[in-house]
Amino acid sequence: GLTCTEQNFITKAGFQQAAAEHGLIVVAPDTSPRGCNIEGEDESWDFGTGAGFYVDATEDPWKTNYRMYSYVKDELPKLINANFPTDPERMSVFGHSMGGHGALILALRNPGKYKSVSAFAPICNPVQCQWGKKALGGYLGSDVSKWKAYDATELVKSCPGSQLDILIDQGQDDQFLSAGQLLPDNLIAACTERKVPVVFRLQQGYDHSYFFIATFINDHIKHHAKYLNA
Repeated sequence: GLTCTEQNFITKAGFQQAAAEHGLIVVAPDTSPRGCNIEGEDESWDFGTGAGFYVDATEDPWKTNYRMYSYVKDELPKLINANFPTDPERMSVFGHSMGGHGALILALRNPGKYKSVSAFAPICNPVQCQWGKKALGGYLGSDVSKWKAYDATELVKSCPGSQLDILIDQGQDDQFLSAGQLLPDNLIAACTERKVPVVFRLQQGYDHSYFFIATFINDHIKHHAKYLNA
């Protein structure tokens, strides 16, 4: 998620016991490059450092370093598979908020690569929200048609039909839901139209925090284990 490092999930989510029980390795990447010394990368919390948005930037000065889409899709799995006892053919992806957006676009753009996908409070339609417009405009330029390649709702609209079983948890009292940053209804409508399987759970009384994630993380680990251990 925005402003996070890999430590937020590792420290706060409480996934370890469930992952151990199901025999899963959990890999938590950072949310952006660090220390690139790019002018302006630390000026705002929702762009630059901590806000890579899981895109491959095409605009200067971001395009050399800000390539989180390729990093998560290609570079990171190669690194993990070379150093740990993994099965490279069995991999799933999930994330929170900006990371939920990242998980969804990775799964939708790469059919067959991931066995399953899930998300907590994902940014579902970034071309339509302020976070997305700022980040995608900055990293990809002003051509909105290029943004759609990194938008889960737009990707589902052109989806040939997916075998992916998508699980999404969303807190009903999430301040960013009410602010129009997450827009899950747009994604659900697209999934319904394209007959893409999605389970969307609106959780009463929960916000955008890690208390929300810690409460439902076991369900997500179980969701992925069902497919990874099949």
